[in-house]
Amino acid sequence: MAGLFSRLFHRGQSPSIRCGAVVPAAGSSTRMGQDKVLLPLDGVPVILRTLQALDACPLIDEIVVVTREDLIVPISGLCKDAALSKVRKVVRGGATRTQSVLAGVEELSRSVELVAIHDGARPLVTPQVLDEVIHRAEGCGAAAPAVPLKDTVKVAHDGLVESTPDRSALYAVQTPQVFQRDLIGAALRKALEDGAPLTDDCSAVERLGVAVALTKGDYCNLKLTTPEDVAVAEALMAWRNDA
Repeated sequence: MAGLFSRLFHRGQSPSIRCGAVVPAAGSSTRMGQDKVLLPLDGVPVILRTLQALDACPLIDEIVVVTREDLIVPISGLCKDAALSKVRKVVRGGATRTQSVLAGVEELSRSVELVAIHDGARPLVTPQVLDEVIHRAEGCGAAAPAVPLKDTVKVAHDGLVESTPDRSALYAVQTPQVFQRDLIGAALRKALEDGAPLTDDCSAVERLGVAVALTKGDYCNLKLTTPEDVAVAEALMAWRNDA
């Protein structure tokens, strides 16, 4: 950890370091009703669109995909057919997201110092989002793209509103979430040791008292969770093509 904190206090002298991407794609897709990572998005499987975006990013040196055992062969075949040169391994995930992400981090080359963790079901991530968050994490150790919430949020209990948080301070956090490798490794191991339930990887780092910087996200960088999301994603792709 000493090397990490030394870099954090020399942000202005941040060197160019190797970045590896970990792509968790081991979920059960319960809300989608079918394997969302293999679902065709305008004719191309979701996971392939996601990996193509990462493979094309000059700042990413290698990629490890973490998935269910029954999806290892299909996803490996997609990567081979698409000639994705940066996909280093497709490995089996764990019972939880935290276990899966840690398994992916441990499979990266030892020379990788920066880890970008990106949902396999976020196929519309842009080069701009990738570039900004990776550069920011290189300087401060932990960063994630986010967008301001558009809707008012209510805190409720038993169907009754208890409070209304100030929307101006609320953000929807996206991926990739990017961290110094030694930091995220320690954070994930600590979360597993404590049995802490996590919904994203920033939470693991926050538990250690490390601040996460937010960079500009993209409302198009949505995570495909329900069938409606697929229709929205295809509409967004068509809109981008026409823009």
